[in-house]
Amino acid sequence: MNTNRLLACALDPGLILKARGLNPDPWQRQLLLCRDRQLLLCCSRQSGKSTAVSAMAYHAALFHPNALVLLLSPSQRQSAEIFRKVLQADEALDRPLRAVYRSQLRLELANGSRVLCLPGREETIRSFSGVNLLILDEAARVHDDLYRSVRPMLAVSGGRLVALSTPFGRRGWFYREWIGDGTWRRFNISWRDCPRISPEFIAEERRALGDAWIAQEYDSTFTTLEGLVYPGFDVALTDQAPPSGKLVGGIDFGWRNPFAAVWGVLDSNNVLWIVGERYCRSTPLHDHAATLKVLGSVRWYADPAGATEISELRFAGLKVQPADNAIRLGIAAVTGRLQSGRLKVVRGACPQLMREASLYRYPSPAEQLHEGENPVDEENHALAALRYLVAGIDARYLARVRKNRNDDQILDDLNSTADAGGTTKDEPPWTILS
Repeated sequence: MNTNRLLACALDPGLILKARGLNPDPWQRQLLLCRDRQLLLCCSRQSGKSTAVSAMAYHAALFHPNALVLLLSPSQRQSAEIFRKVLQADEALDRPLRAVYRSQLRLELANGSRVLCLPGREETIRSFSGVNLLILDEAARVHDDLYRSVRPMLAVSGGRLVALSTPFGRRGWFYREWIGDGTWRRFNISWRDCPRISPEFIAEERRALGDAWIAQEYDSTFTTLEGLVYPGFDVALTDQAPPSGKLVGGIDFGWRNPFAAVWGVLDSNNVLWIVGERYCRSTPLHDHAATLKVLGSVRWYADPAGATEISELRFAGLKVQPADNAIRLGIAAVTGRLQSGRLKVVRGACPQLMREASLYRYPSPAEQLHEGENPVDEENHALAALRYLVAGIDARYLARVRKNRNDDQILDDLNSTADAGGTTKDEPPWTILS
């Protein structure tokens, strides 16, 4: 690369994107030219937020000798996605500085600068200091404890903090900083700010997934988690491969509403690992049976209202039994597994389950007058399948709780479970209800 072009990139980081063949959107140019120390990016899915901050990261490393740039996400895989774009920028500019070290997780340049991508785990990052640029990807899903632990990294260096995310409800540090009075420069980017997302695509997403999903994922609004039934469901996500164990699954029947099945492994420590899902509408039951039979010798727990469907699945060779359909008790059981760490969902394996978990909510006070206090029965298909599964494998605990509590007492106890101080090693925390 010639000196004039390199100087132009130093003055205008947007040219780094152009070198990659990308024409920066107006908001991306504005972001890359600003010099604010603290930036919050609340952005639509696929709006180009990670592309923009990758140019920011590479610019800091290339033009600021001895800079330390950290890319943090809830998982190593997510951090590596931004880092991959940093490497692409280095290639597009013909590697203007020699790389002392270059891998899929780290770049060290001859000017002493380093770009590192790390998973968002406190034990892996506390040793870093003197950070010049700290980028938190999927920041709405970064836990408060991690956020508190990384801020001191900027105390001496006076470095920049950039947090980017699609909203994940009205909770957590990202939401509090977004609505607070801190010295942040805020960028709110909806799908309309991205010329690559068409109205036709949004219309189809709205038809398939509903208004609430569009509001969160594409309109970038903090609306969908108020009154959420499982507000901490994302804590179950894991990048680990499940161990061996019993094959188990849950089924919620549907035709116009989706047929939903989730399945996984119950290991020797009574941890349930969810590794797959089936979620589709207007599909004959024999097609579902053929697909599920391929999974092998799974013990299925199904919606007890589907007696005919259960019989048909059994006739097809599946091991299926009706599950307990006590909604509040089932919610307590799922919540207990979440709180005790005995429910794991392999990241990327169950997108519909995770989507529903971000939408399934209790009714508002106005809705309670007409609908009662049970959760709104809309985004509850894959979650119902999970509830049937947990009710099946935790049947002994359900029986103990039912013996001693009515539905209203279960709700009261469930609300206080989080403050109860945990339970024994051998039982999930919701068994304190008994």
